[in-house]
Amino acid sequence: MSRHVCTGDTEAREPLLSAAYLEPQELDSDEGEIIFDRRASNIPRDAGVGAQRRLTYEEAVEEAGFGLFHWLLLVVCGWANASDAVEILCVSFLLPTARCDLLLSSSDMGLLTASIFLGMMVGGYMWGYLADQRGRRKVLVVSLTVNGLFGGLASVAPWFWLFLLLRFISGIGVGGSIPVIFSYFSEFMPRLRRGAMISALATFWMAGNILAAGLAWLVIPRTWARFSLGSLNFQSWRLFVVLCSVPSLTSALLFRLLMPESPRFLMEAAREKEAIHVFRLMFELNMWGKGKEFPEFGLCTSSKQSEEPKETRARGSRRKTLACILKKGLLPIKLMFKGSLKSRSIVLLIIFYCISFGYYGLWMWFPELFERIEDGGSPCANVSLPSPLHNKSCYPVKTAVYMEGFFIAASNLPGNIFTILMMDSTGGKTLLSCSLLVSSLSVFLIYVVKTKGQSLILSCVFSGVSVIAWNALDVVGTELYPTQLRSSALGFFTGVGRVAAIMGNVVFGKLVDTNCAVPILLVSALLLTGGLVALLLPQTKQTELT
Repeated sequence: MSRHVCTGDTEAREPLLSAAYLEPQELDSDEGEIIFDRRASNIPRDAGVGAQRRLTYEEAVEEAGFGLFHWLLLVVCGWANASDAVEILCVSFLLPTARCDLLLSSSDMGLLTASIFLGMMVGGYMWGYLADQRGRRKVLVVSLTVNGLFGGLASVAPWFWLFLLLRFISGIGVGGSIPVIFSYFSEFMPRLRRGAMISALATFWMAGNILAAGLAWLVIPRTWARFSLGSLNFQSWRLFVVLCSVPSLTSALLFRLLMPESPRFLMEAAREKEAIHVFRLMFELNMWGKGKEFPEFGLCTSSKQSEEPKETRARGSRRKTLACILKKGLLPIKLMFKGSLKSRSIVLLIIFYCISFGYYGLWMWFPELFERIEDGGSPCANVSLPSPLHNKSCYPVKTAVYMEGFFIAASNLPGNIFTILMMDSTGGKTLLSCSLLVSSLSVFLIYVVKTKGQSLILSCVFSGVSVIAWNALDVVGTELYPTQLRSSALGFFTGVGRVAAIMGNVVFGKLVDTNCAVPILLVSALLLTGGLVALLLPQTKQTELT
């Protein structure tokens, strides 16, 4: 249990998050900015602080200003977000060549693209829960290191099963960094700038996408990148895998050396001095060269009372201890589906499933689909039974496949710019719904068109529009839950998304050779469903973080 200590000079300040954390109050229909009941504190004035003013989190963020610190934060968090995109999407670019070296069937390729999502599903909630309990920064350093280290080791795996295992472990790291990055970043942002800045952070996914596509275009077709490493024939795609691990490792180093812990987390953990130190750092960087002095103030922090369950303090059996730990770990999920949070959690669960199945199911197979239509026609024009693997030729590498992947990745740019400009004025809910509906239409038309050029144009449209949905979901997800649940909730929903991504890739792998129309039309239907369900979310435009 916890309570917030906050007193003022002339008036009692309201708590950031009252003890009603465990009992969320009802929302006001569609204007659901207030997630929890925020009654004025009845805690008596602390005689030790005297006349020192005490600020709420939002007030302290405003005092710290906006400037250089936030742009540095955007670059570091953005590079981490880009590194996750590189690690996830690199598999799609190596499929056309790696399938020969690893002797992969279409079903095997489906399992390979699904492996990282399986790891993300396992890691997402686990890392999110640890971030809510132990801190955002520590989790980011560890998860990014796991991501980069095992992603790089996969490059020297001689067997498919080992490559699959290492990609799975790498996915566990990715599963932790994606949801925690957005929680961490949002907790430094002033309320009126949060939507645009989170949208700017989300654009770095496009940068990672372009980086992965560009590296694939530059490296994989090159014959100079092939050599023998003992008994291992080190092909160019393996060098590509090594290069894709570098962004994650450098991101972990940047967080370790440069970035502080989230002040919002520190306030919830009753670590007032550390939180003030972070606000001072923000102020000094933002006001650098302006000659202003940091204002002295106290903070409304959470006074936490540790109440360990009796089972963990007693000399009970290991079974009881493990049951207690499991119960504590699942508590955030229970709270997410309780009271006023229940309806929004169900809606977000549906949306994450639909968009993840659709986006990753289709996106991870774009290079393979474009290779199949290199001679003209639509992706499903010349479907036939799969030919024996030894009849398939991977060399020389078709450079056009990677060029087309690069163009599709670059087509994210207009959608990202649009999101940054419109997020704060339009709101995440509207952008999310509209972009999912347009994405559904573009995928349906990909199936209908008859030429390679038309397929490429519609694929670019899908890329540019669907990124708006992802950016809007990043903003909405951070604003719908309080600090104690934010990373856990995002971790849980990204885990749900990974299940959908796994299913999407397995379905494509099973059906792309025999009935290509089914997975493409299924993607269109799911995106349509997600767009309609998104209309049920509350509006959170420029709401305060709780």
